[in-house]
Amino acid sequence: SFDPAADGWRPMPRAGLPAGLGVPWGKKTETGWLYGLWTVDDHTNISGVLHGGVLMTFADHGLSMLAWEAAERAPCTTIQLNTQFLDAVHPGEFLELRGEVVRRTRSLVFMRGIVGVRDLSGVRDVGAVDGLWRVLRPRS
Repeated sequence: SFDPAADGWRPMPRAGLPAGLGVPWGKKTETGWLYGLWTVDDHTNISGVLHGGVLMTFADHGLSMLAWEAAERAPCTTIQLNTQFLDAVHPGEFLELRGEVVRRTRSLVFMRGIVGVRDLSGVRDVGAVDGLWRVLRPRS
């Protein structure tokens, strides 16, 4: 089975996900950061697959961290998050978010990303997200 630690991923315990969804994982690459999450039975819906809200929360959290970096570590808040669900996720699979900044202004960060399931054979895309973050700067 896939071992994120052996693949260069590190847990980020101080960046815990809301609602007790777990501890995200991070991995630094040449092009930026990847964010990950182990899925568990508690993340599933009545059909036994990952609840869409869990995928959305994970994507929002990861893209928010990227927006924070893009805004020179100024606090940011999500204004809009669009999500397209591409495939089911089963408990025990490892989610991976690959995100990027599309555009940045003084007060806004435009983001997009792909959520995938990583295993020993590679990554299977399961979601596409895009959104807009407001940079919260003190008013002068």
